[in-house]
Order: sequence, then structure tokens, then C-alpha cells
Amino acid sequence: MKKTRTRLMAMLLAVMMALTACGGGGNGGNSGGGNSGDGGSAPAPSNGGQPIKEIVLWEQSGNRELEEFFILHTEQAKDLNVLTNAYSGLLELDPHGKLGPGIATEWSTEDNGLTWTFKLRDGVTWVDVNGEYKADCNAQDWLTAMEWILNYEKNGSQNTSMLRAMVAGAEEYYQFTKDLAEDIFDANGNKIKEGDHEAAKALNAQSPEFQQMVTGIQAPDDHTLIYTCTHPAPYFETVTTSACLYPVSQAEIDEKGVDGMVGMSNLEMWYNGPYTITEYINNNTKTLTKNESYWDKNCSLFDTVRIVMIENTTMDDTLYETGEVDVTELNIANLNEIVNNPGDERNDYLSETRLKKFSYQLQMNFHKKNPDGSLDDNWNTAIANENFRQSLLWGVDLTNYNKRTNPINPKSIENLCFTMKGLLTFSDGRDYTDRVIELLGYPEVDGDAPRRFDEAKALDYKQKAMAELSAKGVTFPVQIDYYIQAASASGLDNATVLKECIEGTLGSDYVTLNILTYVNSITKEVTGPGLHSINGSGWGADYGDVENFHDQIVFGSDSAYYANSYTYINDCEDEETVALFKEFTSMVNDAKAITDDLDARYEAFAQAEAFLINHALTWPLNYENAWQLTKINDYTKINAPYGIQNYTYKNWETSTEAYTAEDYAKFAADFENGN
Repeated sequence: MKKTRTRLMAMLLAVMMALTACGGGGNGGNSGGGNSGDGGSAPAPSNGGQPIKEIVLWEQSGNRELEEFFILHTEQAKDLNVLTNAYSGLLELDPHGKLGPGIATEWSTEDNGLTWTFKLRDGVTWVDVNGEYKADCNAQDWLTAMEWILNYEKNGSQNTSMLRAMVAGAEEYYQFTKDLAEDIFDANGNKIKEGDHEAAKALNAQSPEFQQMVTGIQAPDDHTLIYTCTHPAPYFETVTTSACLYPVSQAEIDEKGVDGMVGMSNLEMWYNGPYTITEYINNNTKTLTKNESYWDKNCSLFDTVRIVMIENTTMDDTLYETGEVDVTELNIANLNEIVNNPGDERNDYLSETRLKKFSYQLQMNFHKKNPDGSLDDNWNTAIANENFRQSLLWGVDLTNYNKRTNPINPKSIENLCFTMKGLLTFSDGRDYTDRVIELLGYPEVDGDAPRRFDEAKALDYKQKAMAELSAKGVTFPVQIDYYIQAASASGLDNATVLKECIEGTLGSDYVTLNILTYVNSITKEVTGPGLHSINGSGWGADYGDVENFHDQIVFGSDSAYYANSYTYINDCEDEETVALFKEFTSMVNDAKAITDDLDARYEAFAQAEAFLINHALTWPLNYENAWQLTKINDYTKINAPYGIQNYTYKNWETSTEAYTAEDYAKFAADFENGN
């Protein structure tokens, strides 16, 4: 049956309304039993099809291929997106982004997050790739994992940052092992100290050094795990969904040796998660097979999950049409072909994916350099002027730029905040970002959602900026250097549209976006040397607190990713701009100090974030989603606003019959109602 495009847009409207109301994570400690399910049988599809037992998915080859099989030894999403199915942690998130039991059945804190106690379930085991029993998984495995991560000789600095900042004694032990194992060289490259590598490798969770230094983790028995933080951390429960708090068995380390753990294959590793990785052909396919010994007997799993690697993101469209994969994210050309042809039956099946967990920004460089290493004084003077920054913030309508990602519904990915929506909620259910937008005071346009673009306000800021900057010797148009990869046709198309958006309202007599290129590494060739004027980047939370976003842009912190990689605010020579960042940083620190009232904590963060954006110190860009044809109900997937669990293939509703736009509108409406 063919439907008109009007029918599609009606379905789209229902999806949009539901998506804007979704999100939010749980905030307090909980206790409970096993996960929901129906005795292990797959959820019955609502569209008349049958559940898929052997699902086939896709991923792009090259820079998206799995490389590391040891979950503690990687921080790359391309690895963790697979390994989240091979390992199981203390807690799990659900489709609404709320924490529930995992291996831990109960957890609590009685001192505002300084101390956390987790009670572990019986019957969790480690198995090999064939599902054969290897060892019990118990509380000691979390101590073993922490020792491994903090041992510089074993793990370098992988996954250390959160533990060193949060767990009592973790920093001391990390520094101890680094001093023990590290080789030291003089200025001429001569080794003046030989690290005791073997002594560092011999350490484990039972060693006196670890026991005495790391007071922040204890296992009084096999089923009790106690963490003590360096400071009250009411969000610490959310850290359990990050790789740094996943377990490993000392028996596995003993079996393989320390060197054997790093670089092990899928055939050698031990599993305690829902699947084993029974096949891995690099840049070709990988197959995950249901772990019959998995602890959650009530969940539904696929018999197999097969992931095929494709060379480019147009191939999945073809593979879906031939029935070789069960979902495709449509490339722009194919999507436009469908939408522009009302008679195309695929219109009936178009659905919008849920937002991914990243908030994208255009970060401004406050200490830009020219290719010869000299300072770009014209840009640095201009960007230090608040009226100039405000003219950019208010004067760039990003609608056409967002259409490059989502031509049907560009408003769904419009971003007004620094923090990602859906990360957390106030106790009354309001999303944190809604409060930030309220503080920003952006007006609704024609009864629609708030928008930032305001041509009249932007031109007023432009006039003021030109007068102030001309007096300081700035020449116009101000040159904005923006870099893309040389070989990327889509990157060039996106940059060309961004150029039109920036110059369109403000005028090319005021600003000019120069589209420049790098060859291989933007970090080595562009952002490291500080050649960019602006750079687009996204951040996704590692744990469920606003500080994980704000800490990336604060002043004076060695671990602030944006500040040290993109904005270079610590090198900025303009006192007024530095003073603004220092005030923002002070507001962030004040918010972080509030641990006994989460609403008050979130309100303080919201005030700080509104200050950051009101002074145009960051430039919110967009969110990320896609249009798809699919046999998967996305609203049954884990929706993890932080951590590594989004790609866990557990409790998915699937159907041998493709879902329609009408199906997805109902999914969205049901989800909005809490179903």
C-alpha cells in the first residue's frame, strides 16, 4: 500500500514530539532484582513479523574496526562497542537511560556519595570462547581489575583518569608503579634509570603495596564490594557503566601472563557477558554467539549477532535492499531520492534514529597561530571581543548545515547547550538542558521550540564589534580558518554549506570562512599546532554528571580536553576573556562542591553553563542522528547517556518484517508515556 508524503510527515511529527520529551537518567542509589524479560524468549514484534534470531548489522571498515579485546586496555569506542557484549559490569542502563541491577543486585551510599556498597549476585561465571567454565566471577575481580588499570607497567595510562580522580589511594598507587617501572633518560637520550619492569608486573591486588595504598576499594567477601571516593561523589554509581569499573579474573592473568593479556585474541579471552566472540576476520566480519552461561536468565538475546564491515556508508543501503543486513542508515543522496519521490514505497518505512549521546560544538581558538608559528593577531584580537563572538553566535542560522545530516527534520538535531540533552534530570523530571535553555532566555519562534538565530541582534553586535575592533587595528573581513580532510568530498560539501551559513547573514565583508585541508591527522597537522580558528567536535559523557562536560573547557586544568586541544584559553593574552573563563571555572567548582542536594548541584551547573554560552565562550552546533530503514525497534535498545553500554545486544525487539513510519510513531508515543 502506498501512502502520500503527507502521511510520512504526520508520522514524523509524532516522532518529533516524543523525542523532545525523552531522556533522563536515574539519580539515586537503588536496590532490586534481575532485569526485565520473559524467561529468555524474544519480545514479540508488534507488526506481525517474527523475532529475528540471527541478526546482521554493519560497521564501516578501516577506522571503525575492533582492534583490542581486553576491555581494560582500551578507551576507543570502536573496541568498546563490541566488548560491552563480552563483558558484564556492576550496573546496567535501560532504554530510558535509567540505572538498574547488573552483576550487582543492590547498591547504596549513606554519606552523600563518599562510600558506596555493592552487593553482587551468585552464579556469575567466566567462560572461554566455547562457553566452557573457567572461574567464578566475584568481588575480588574488581580489585584485580583496578590494580591492573592503575599499574603503569601493565596498562600505561589507559582508563586511569576517573579512578585516579575519584578512588581513594588510586593516584598514589599509579604514581608508585610509574616510578617503579618507568625508564628515565637524560637530555641526550641516555638511559639514567632502568625501570624494574618485572617487579611492577609481579604486583597484584593481594600485594601489600596495593592493599596499603588503594584504600578506596575493598571486598570483605565474595559478594560485597565497597568503594571509598576521594570526595563525595553522588554520581559514582554511573561510573560503573564505564570500562574502568569492569572486572577481570586474576586466574585469567595467571593463565596468560601479564604480556599475554594485552593483544589477546577473541579465541583466548574470557567472557562474563551476554555473548562470546566466536569469529573475527579483520575488516570483514565478526560473529557474536549467545553465552548460555550468562547470568541474566530472564533477558532475551540473539542466537548470533553478525557484524559485517563495509568500505563506505553507502553500501549498507544496498545490503539492506538485498536482505543482507537488518538495518541501514540512509546516505543523503538515497534519502533525498526517496523523499522526493512520493510514490516510492520506502517512504512508508522511513524512521528517525534516536539521538546519539554526543553534544557537538564549534570551539573557538583564543590563541591561534599561523603556519610559520607566529600568532594570528587579527583573529586573536577579534575572537577576544565579546561583541564579535556574539555576532557569530546569534547571526549564523545552521538550518541548512543541519540538513546535510538530517534533511527531513533538521530541527531535531539543533543544539543550544554545551551539555548533551538526556544526560540527567532534576527531581521533578525536567531535563537539565531545558533549565539551561530557560536561563538563556531564547524565544520561541512561531510557537515552535526556542531558537538562537536572531538576525537583528546579530547585526547590532556586528556594528558594535566593527567599531571596537577597527579601533584596535583589526582588518575586515576577519579570516576564519576551518580545516577538513583533503580527500573528503562530503567534508568539503559540509564545509561549503557552513561557509554559506556563516557569511550569509553577517556578510563576507565582515567574516570569511577559509576552507583549508589537512592530509592525515587533524591533531598533528592542525589542532596540535593551533592553526584552526574554529573546530567542530563532540563530547559524550563518561559518567552521569554535568561536571564531565564542564571539566573539558574550564581554565587552568591539565585534563580539560577542549581547553588544551582546541580553545587554548590557558595561553590567551586577553585579560577580559581569561577573566570570563576564570569566573566560569569558579562557578563550576562551586557546583561540584554541592553533593548533598542534587537539584541544587544541577541548578548551579546550569547557571555556569548559561554564563558560558551567554558570553559566547562556546558555540553549540548540533546533535547526531540519521534516517533509517530497519527491522529493529530502537526504543527497546539500551539508551546510555554515558558509559559504554549503548551497543549491548540485549532485550531488543526485532521483526522479520520491516517497521513502518507508523510503527515508529507509536514506539515514540509509547516511550513518551513511559512504556
